[in-house]
Amino acid sequence: MNTSYITDYYNSYNEDERTKSRHGSVEFTTNMKYIRAYVPQGGKILDVGAGTGVYSMALAMDGYDVHAMELVEHNIEIFRENLRACGAEIPVEQGDAMDLSRFADESFDAVLLFGPLYHLYDKADKLTVLREAKRVVKKGGYIFAAYCMNEAVIIQEGFKDDGSAMMDYLTKGMITPDYHCISKPADLFEMVRLEDIDELNRETGLRREKIVASDLFSHYMKDRIDSFSDVVYQTYVKYHLSICERPDLIGATNHSLDILVKE
Repeated sequence: MNTSYITDYYNSYNEDERTKSRHGSVEFTTNMKYIRAYVPQGGKILDVGAGTGVYSMALAMDGYDVHAMELVEHNIEIFRENLRACGAEIPVEQGDAMDLSRFADESFDAVLLFGPLYHLYDKADKLTVLREAKRVVKKGGYIFAAYCMNEAVIIQEGFKDDGSAMMDYLTKGMITPDYHCISKPADLFEMVRLEDIDELNRETGLRREKIVASDLFSHYMKDRIDSFSDVVYQTYVKYHLSICERPDLIGATNHSLDILVKE
């Protein structure tokens, strides 16, 4: 895996602010709801690809025993600054999601993969990450695997404005004949469809508990959401949470959350 593109991106991207906007917080609120629902209070969680610690710190403040690992040193520096500010105690290590050898077999109640699978372009690498997570999670424990979904990019980026971006993508061979994005490391993010995720689960022997549309329409209408009154915003969040498990909507979300069980 070429990590230079990822490091360069996060060295200049304000990851710490991503989930703090109203539209961005929909994803955070949704993911936290499902973690709390499936992981027993006080459970031991490994946050792989922890970024600047947004989830790690929130879960630690909830009483979970959180251990964090992050690839990018710049994110780790911000993570540690945030820890000093909030007073939480979380071990934070630098490391790659493809190698969790520092952690013993079946040592966690849950593993979070909120990011690593976004940046892997080879199926073999994705399988390695999922198998490592499966190894370190306890039997009956959960893996929360986040993905970037294909159709949101096609609609929001390819067909934005006058649609010329899509014509450019097609001319340059960046899209398959059935409109699946072809990503390379320089593109930073790998886009998948539900059938791609299903295939990974079959090959790793992980059982899906459920799959959730973490942000669904929130990026499609982000300007509107950010301008909602408090009452309307809370109503929107309730609406989102009421439909985010609908199988007919999963493909339209920007970020999906696959909740997997180790049997």
